[in-house]
Amino acid sequence: MITKIHSWKSIQLTEENITLPNNKNILHTSIKHPGAAVILPITDDGKVIITYQYRPSIKQWMLEIPAGTMEINEQPIVCAQRELEEETGYSAKEFIPLGELTPLAGFCDETQFIFIAKQLKKTDRLSCDDDEVIEVKELSVQEIENKILNGDITDSKTIAALFRAKLAKLV
Repeated sequence: MITKIHSWKSIQLTEENITLPNNKNILHTSIKHPGAAVILPITDDGKVIITYQYRPSIKQWMLEIPAGTMEINEQPIVCAQRELEEETGYSAKEFIPLGELTPLAGFCDETQFIFIAKQLKKTDRLSCDDDEVIEVKELSVQEIENKILNGDITDSKTIAALFRAKLAKLV
């Protein structure tokens, strides 16, 4: 039986008795998450649209690619389209799926669906969530790689999405 401890939006903190593969029984605390879309937006000249976003949970600004939590029963592509425009003020004609990430498997069931967004068009930004403070920047792939190497970019989804895109020879 799953016990809900706390809820925030569509995310829940739960506890559940689980039997592990070694037959040991434990009480496991977990975050139930509907999933998220992660977008690597690439301009026609090969630059990446990146956000500089204040993250209240760590009380720091972070450079990261746009992403957002899926609504209940929302398809990942629909979330990607919505979040790209909400967080950057861009829409895209083409979304290329790049696979999935499991960012916090030790205590969260979230799956992040990665997309490359191409053929970008500047639009009027939709409204950000109440807890979002975002500045939009445009960086080259080399600038992003340098910021990863020097520790200015520590966001795992940004690092993983760029690496996947490079392995697929899409950047």
